[in-house]
Amino acid sequence: MSVLVCFHAHPDDEVFVTGGVMRQAADAGHRVVVVTATDGALGEVPDGLLDDGETLAQRRRRELEASTSALGAHRVVMLHYADSGMAGTAANANPAAFCNVDVDAAAARLAEILAEESADVLTIYDPNGGYGHPDHVQVHHVGVRAAELANVPHVYEAAVSRDHIRRLMQADPDWTADAQPPDLETFGLPESEITTVVDVTAALGAKRAAMLAHETQIGDFGPFLQMPDEQLRAAFGQEWFRRRGAPAGFAETALPL
Repeated sequence: MSVLVCFHAHPDDEVFVTGGVMRQAADAGHRVVVVTATDGALGEVPDGLLDDGETLAQRRRRELEASTSALGAHRVVMLHYADSGMAGTAANANPAAFCNVDVDAAAARLAEILAEESADVLTIYDPNGGYGHPDHVQVHHVGVRAAELANVPHVYEAAVSRDHIRRLMQADPDWTADAQPPDLETFGLPESEITTVVDVTAALGAKRAAMLAHETQIGDFGPFLQMPDEQLRAAFGQEWFRRRGAPAGFAETALPL
């Protein structure tokens, strides 16, 4: 049995870029651990959804537990750093926000979990955090340092293939009609930098169930929940990674579990 640890910024981030590899790793008998840096307390929530006296952070914790259960996780750890908010918002200046915490201190906390779990594979984000969110960028820095401290043998930067998204948009301009299209000059990574493309079509049912679990985040997931299976498969049937330290020209179709 190998151990896969997926480090994410907020509850719900686990679904898009690592949900498939998590479910498939669990189904293959490996241990799957999810670590989330923040509680997602600054996320948006539909009016009237929270119960009386319930905070968004409390609801998102429950949503995370339901989502990771669908994805096969054996353990979920929240580090409970303050949500930094979207790039350019006032919350970015909060000294307690995750984007502003000391990298070595946060990495030491993550490294303790990695060592305790004897992690074989750690997933983080690319240096731009996929799309520039301050918490996602910090996940990259903290994750890289934690892997060094804990001597994790395999570290992967989870990302979206911007070339794949560009092809989808060119083939069907309406597929993102209900969502804000990404800036493809900065979003994700180009195919030339991706080392690892994993077919996760067998896990799409679990990914859809995990999306549904994040009820407060319907603004993010809503457009995708309406997709027919064929369209969902085209958009999310693969997960992409850049293996840190891989030699030029390296390519693979699975994580080393």
